[in-house]
Amino acid sequence: QVQLVESGGGLVQAGGSLRLSCAASGRTFGSYAMGWFRQAPGKEREFVATISRSGTSTYYADSVKDRFTISRDNAKNTGYLQMDSLKPEDTAVYYCASASTSAVNMNPNRYTYWGQGTQVTVSS
Repeated sequence: QVQLVESGGGLVQAGGSLRLSCAASGRTFGSYAMGWFRQAPGKEREFVATISRSGTSTYYADSVKDRFTISRDNAKNTGYLQMDSLKPEDTAVYYCASASTSAVNMNPNRYTYWGQGTQVTVSS
């Protein structure tokens, strides 16, 4: 069993930045890839970014590439999502998840554990 707790969401103006954190407990965090997903009102959950177990490989959705940065600190059992140049269309509930594999993965079905989500609202 693993527990994931996101934090760092909030209200920000367009062009601003936020840094989300994902604190993990109850599992060997560093043994698995992790990812960030988001869900906007009335839309399906979508992939945002993923990072491998070691942190050496990352992959981003085209919509956030060059604006968002995923990272992790396995010693602290924590993952991060640095979000810069935020746009109103980034408004969503953001979820972190721990994968069942060590490699990067965009497929939400390959993620075993999920956090409760944190709201990010970007005003225009």
